[in-house]
Amino acid sequence: MSEKIINIETVHPLDIFGANDQNLELVRNFFPKLKIVSRDNYVKAYGEEADLLDFELKFTALILHFEKFGRLNKTDIGHLLDAHQNGIDMTPEAVADVLVHGKNGMLVRARTANQQRLVDCSLKNDLVFAIGPAGTGKTYTAVALAVRALKNKEVQRIILTRPAVEAGENLGFLPGDLKEKLDPYLQPLYDALGDMLPTQKLLQYIEDRVIEIAPLAFMRGRTLNNVFAILDEAQNTTPAQLKMFLTRMGALSKFIVTGDITQVDLPKNQTSGLIHCQNILNGISGIDFVYLDNSDIIRHKLVSRVIDAYSKERQGP
Repeated sequence: MSEKIINIETVHPLDIFGANDQNLELVRNFFPKLKIVSRDNYVKAYGEEADLLDFELKFTALILHFEKFGRLNKTDIGHLLDAHQNGIDMTPEAVADVLVHGKNGMLVRARTANQQRLVDCSLKNDLVFAIGPAGTGKTYTAVALAVRALKNKEVQRIILTRPAVEAGENLGFLPGDLKEKLDPYLQPLYDALGDMLPTQKLLQYIEDRVIEIAPLAFMRGRTLNNVFAILDEAQNTTPAQLKMFLTRMGALSKFIVTGDITQVDLPKNQTSGLIHCQNILNGISGIDFVYLDNSDIIRHKLVSRVIDAYSKERQGP
């Protein structure tokens, strides 16, 4: 007997399971060969592999339906679960544009229109800039695209980099070697990868340098061939640093540059390379800019309110 876990953190469990698990009971009736159990923000099913695959596709379709239409009633459930009879294409591609099948059944995909535009632009262009406020999924979507490219053997390696600029803090006094001092700057990249790859696989990739996570200064003098490279927090690069990174691009490579131009941690007398490059590079064939905004924020609902409040404070009365 096999097991399948599907994470439903993107929606409230009550919206999917229904009051008193009414919706879940309909699902159980449709899959009598499976034992289906709900636990907080995930559902777990036990049974034969073929039945579990069918269950995963159709249960994912229920979640996507609710995310798109904001409702999930008995008619919707019956229509989606009886998909083949109703002529609905239930292939994985039709269920969702899944970028990566993450851990614990998590399906990583674009969840907003601008995130989808980032995905589409990355397919068409070798260099894409994703600019937007905190919580809009810039880094997460970019890392998912890189992991997908690696899994599909479109690239040989992934390189993730950030400028080591302190956000109002001084970490230089901390003990440890260079890696231990720099890891705090790079932790968000480790976190994203940890959602998308099994722990042992990720550690093996890092050990074999299939995945490299390093501060931006380590990119100088290199030519990055056949890689998917992501420069994160690019608002904290100087124009010279950003130019240095962009000119590392070698054959068969894709680059994504992400950043939030409202959170620049550089000294006041230094220009942000991400702000500077928009006028210089905009309109060049093969380069595209994707702008995300507060409507793309997928963290806690208070994040967008905090960003709005700070934006109003900067604008003044």
